[in-house]
Amino acid sequence: MDLSSVGLLVIGGLIIVAFVIGTLGILAYGFLFFFSNRLREKHWQNRRRILESLNPGEAPLDRFMVGYFHPYANAGAGGERVLWAAVRDIQRRYPEVIHVVYTGDQGIIKDEVLKKVQARFNIVLEPSSIAFVHLQKRYLVEESRYPRFTLIGQSLGSIFVGYEALSNVVPNLFFDTMGYAFTYPLVYLLCGCKIAAYVHYPTISSDMLAKVQDGTPRFTTDTTERRSWLWRFAKLGYYHIFAAIYGYCGRFADVVMANSTWTKGHVDQIWGTEATIVYPSCDTDHLNTLPLKARENYILSVAQFRPEKDHSLQLRSLHKLFQDHPSLAKGPNAVRLVMLGSSRNQGDEDRIARLRNESQELGLTDNVIFAINAPFADLVSWLGRAKIGLHTMWNEHFGIGVVEYMAAAMIPVAHNSGGPKLDIVTEYNHQKTGFLAEDPQSFADAIYKVLTMPDDEYLAIANNARAAASDKFSEVEFCDGLLACLGRILTS
Repeated sequence: MDLSSVGLLVIGGLIIVAFVIGTLGILAYGFLFFFSNRLREKHWQNRRRILESLNPGEAPLDRFMVGYFHPYANAGAGGERVLWAAVRDIQRRYPEVIHVVYTGDQGIIKDEVLKKVQARFNIVLEPSSIAFVHLQKRYLVEESRYPRFTLIGQSLGSIFVGYEALSNVVPNLFFDTMGYAFTYPLVYLLCGCKIAAYVHYPTISSDMLAKVQDGTPRFTTDTTERRSWLWRFAKLGYYHIFAAIYGYCGRFADVVMANSTWTKGHVDQIWGTEATIVYPSCDTDHLNTLPLKARENYILSVAQFRPEKDHSLQLRSLHKLFQDHPSLAKGPNAVRLVMLGSSRNQGDEDRIARLRNESQELGLTDNVIFAINAPFADLVSWLGRAKIGLHTMWNEHFGIGVVEYMAAAMIPVAHNSGGPKLDIVTEYNHQKTGFLAEDPQSFADAIYKVLTMPDDEYLAIANNARAAASDKFSEVEFCDGLLACLGRILTS
């Protein structure tokens, strides 16, 4: 083949590539134009519908709207506390703002949800400026729907759920409070509204990449990942590609808040942004009234029954404690572990059943109490009785439960990683606020130390922990941080 023929082939190839790229560009533009027009056509109609449902015939159509993208708004966990605390604080500072909560919870009644929020979080909201948009496609972000390629499946699914949210009403500020960054380009390109993100944890992090590279995945039963270097190599490539796309999407956010030093570090690295740390709020004023003295030999764990919370480690740690110190297992002052948390679905119910079986196999039946979906009053009661607050999640992004332990004057024994290590169980006034551990033995040792320390030492650490929680993680601190980040947008 002569040079002229090669040249023609190259030119032909370039023409084909240019044609394909051009065609894809035209299709993408057409897609954006079509769906953007659909949203614009219904924009005022949708606004009128939302406003009429709140204040018939009164509210002007140009009222500032904040749309909270939180498909699990009724779950009752730490992420939901942040959502409702944000709504409350913006309501107080900017009473004219309308709050639209995009949620996938079907059949819920607003008054009942707000009563639950008050009962669970002690957060009182003004219902007249809150509207719910019920999302029919939340199943597209359900983890159980994607046994393989879970990250990309949920992320792509969130785009469709995000479009459903926008098709119901386009807000002035799209506030993602759950971490669905793949929705940001869609919101920006179709609507052009401002985007704020409160990131509880990055969808992917360098720690996850390191775990895959080392061949030590957590919370999986798939042994293929452990034995096949080829599988690990492929998965590592998949994670790196996903991280690049995730970072690109995150850059569309106008305001980025992170809940901890750990989260900020990973978000800044992947998104190439400068996130502001706004610690989640804790009702420290209410918990500060709980008594310091007359605590009982209860160990309290407050956490949803999700696999990453590692409740099994709690049982194994208690078993190790009793192996080393058998006298603590029996008698009127026997040590008991209270596992208090919400059960969201059948997957959680199955995990609870397995934990009950494990406690029986370890001989802990009489020493473990399961408090499932307990109301706020029961939570406060346990916070006022227990000596120790237990936390076992590896690389917890923050750890609001640990803050609650400290505010309630319990001594926390938390996992030596993530938020508890970097932000929460740190020295305050050059004194201890709790203990960190990593495995059953170190957890058992720390628990034993707290249970057997003199009363004056216990009270000194508990008092210091309470002071640290009240100073760093109060509702006032959260409100000030949130409004400092959002104030410019809310007043524009």
